[in-house]
Amino acid sequence: MPGNLVSATLRRGLYTRVVGKRILFFQELGSTMDEAARQAAAGAAQGTVVVAEIQRASRGRLGHSWVSQPGNLYLSVLLYPAIPDLPYLNSLGGVAVARAISKTIGRPARLKWPNDVLLAGKKAAGILVESAINGDSVRHAIIGIGINVSLDTNNIEELSSFATSLNAVAEREVPRGELLGHLLHQLDALYLQLRGGQTPLAEWQGLLDTLGQRVRVSWQDESYIGLAEGVDSTGNLQLRLDNGRLVTLTAGDVTLQLASAVS
Repeated sequence: MPGNLVSATLRRGLYTRVVGKRILFFQELGSTMDEAARQAAAGAAQGTVVVAEIQRASRGRLGHSWVSQPGNLYLSVLLYPAIPDLPYLNSLGGVAVARAISKTIGRPARLKWPNDVLLAGKKAAGILVESAINGDSVRHAIIGIGINVSLDTNNIEELSSFATSLNAVAEREVPRGELLGHLLHQLDALYLQLRGGQTPLAEWQGLLDTLGQRVRVSWQDESYIGLAEGVDSTGNLQLRLDNGRLVTLTAGDVTLQLASAVS
């Protein structure tokens, strides 16, 4: 069983103002998201972080499952943002993860709209944001993050074609304590900036590999094909359809679309 990576992070030194002032570590949990929600209901402080070695019921965006094995990084961060800041938590998480990975392994990380983090063109991490709103205020918001550190995707047929891990890309064993420390520092810095009125949207947009690509976006029972022209002021995707109409999409699964445009 891998050691307590939170202890390894704290030994390296953690100097944050909000995120990570309280960290809870579990060898096994159903879901760090669910535990963070329980912590919120119990009145836990903003910035509480829940870390688990294994999740029995991990989940990703749109109800997708997330492969959870020891040796990777699974955490959720509890926040109490203002309503205007809520739309930026997904982009904040993406920028923080990309920065932390790049700082840890010295390789550039990119993003696929809306919440995948890519290394060498394959998914290395995912982000999930869930919130509870009461009227015109946020009861709580939770940023969930899963990073493939040691996951051997070659042994998982359904993942091998599109997923990778930090160890595979770096060709070495990446220290998770260092990665977690970088991630908490980046989340803390970006959240403090957001509360001060500075959003991460420009940096997030600059990291998006999706933009400029012809893509298919699937959402519920609908599917849209077109050119990903950009994102709007809150991070929604602006897709130019083949008939020239511009649609704004708030969520969906994105895949590259190689078919030629309709003339």
